[in-house]
Amino acid sequence: MKYLVVGPAWVGDMVMAQSLFKHLKNSDAEAVIDVVAPTFSLPILARMPEVNDTIDLPFGHGEFAFGGRRALGKSLRDRKYDKGIVLPRSFKSALVPYFADIPERVGFGGELRNWMLTDVRKRKPTVVDGKINDMTVKRFLSMGVSAQEAAEESYEIEPPALEIDTANRFDLMNRFELSSDRPIVCICPGAEYGPAKQWPVDYHAELALKLVEKGYQVWVIGSPKENDAAEQIAPEGMPHLYNFCGKTKLADTIDLFSMADAVVTHDSGLMHVAAATGVYTVAIYGSSSPDFTPPLSENNEIICLGLECSPCFEKTCPLGHYNCLKQISVERVFDAVTNPAGADA
Repeated sequence: MKYLVVGPAWVGDMVMAQSLFKHLKNSDAEAVIDVVAPTFSLPILARMPEVNDTIDLPFGHGEFAFGGRRALGKSLRDRKYDKGIVLPRSFKSALVPYFADIPERVGFGGELRNWMLTDVRKRKPTVVDGKINDMTVKRFLSMGVSAQEAAEESYEIEPPALEIDTANRFDLMNRFELSSDRPIVCICPGAEYGPAKQWPVDYHAELALKLVEKGYQVWVIGSPKENDAAEQIAPEGMPHLYNFCGKTKLADTIDLFSMADAVVTHDSGLMHVAAATGVYTVAIYGSSSPDFTPPLSENNEIICLGLECSPCFEKTCPLGHYNCLKQISVERVFDAVTNPAGADA
């Protein structure tokens, strides 16, 4: 079977999609899996051995680009795919498999796109009676099985596992003159979704100082957008504090995580990247829920207060207080990092 998968538009979702790729390969060792993906996520796919080829989707987030998607789909017709799997729910995401003339095209219904799919699935609601009713990774896996198997959830969730580039890891150590003389904790202060997922920066800064006093070194990881926060957490010139925001690529992050003893992160793309490297991950949840998008690894500590007003899944706090994050103390996160068995549930 030859598959064309239209990948999701978020880093964390792309990592979770590897569970689908693993399932397809486990079901058919000869399966060929090509993935259409946004440019930024290609380095993630390059670390997934299940993926045969990646096809760049060079359009901005939210850009319709009908003509470009149609042209891309037509250019893929000669590849003779047997099945197209459309993971995003948008109208535009179904265009490439449709114009590629793939005979079987599966995806969730919605956005007036059902006519472009041959197998239209109904998506479960995220929340029912105040409880999480589904998981993102299960939604992805359901696209790789029959509708009946999807309804019965008769499949195993195999956790993502990104490959480590040891040569690049060695180069990073040399380039930034890093040492492993102290245990390493990575702090990831960003969350692309919005501030309702972000633990306060001053809490991160206090945590970093406490870790250094305890004998750790702290690496702050993120994109250029997090550089201001990183400068507060790891001021220039402070010993054992390193700011990598904007100085490394996404693929470098995978290899940096693989050297760490722990990663402190929000419910974000980097949380899923960290979990997929196998590093111990301390995951802080605010407006979202670990029942919906958990780190897909057993080597983690989830910190979620479960307040009456959460999860609200909003980008900013509707009540304006952000208590779901502010009431998570520095001491609690510090304890989770330094003494995993003693951290509160």
